[in-house]
Amino acid sequence: MPEYLLIMKTLPFQRDEKKSRVTVTCADGDISVYSYCAYCMHCKGIWMGKRLVPSPQIQMLSELKKGTAGDDSLMNAAMMFNTLIRDGSSLDCDDDENQGFRGLY
Repeated sequence: MPEYLLIMKTLPFQRDEKKSRVTVTCADGDISVYSYCAYCMHCKGIWMGKRLVPSPQIQMLSELKKGTAGDDSLMNAAMMFNTLIRDGSSLDCDDDENQGFRGLY
């Protein structure tokens, strides 16, 4: 049995259907998932039912660093993130120290 377990925060979505806005409560307060979490290094994935889907931007960023993806891949990853948010229920966040938003780029 491992000596430690990695436990991440699960941040449930708060949806405002009238404004097409999805927010979560993090160290910075209530923030927009589309504007902040999509580009935060703490966002590790989106919960879709009982399944955790890794953040597309983080995956593409690692491929860009290796030189195996083009710039347009980041745009496609952002569009995929928005689709996952539309169908998901919450985010997995590894901000255990409550630092708040930390940009990916």
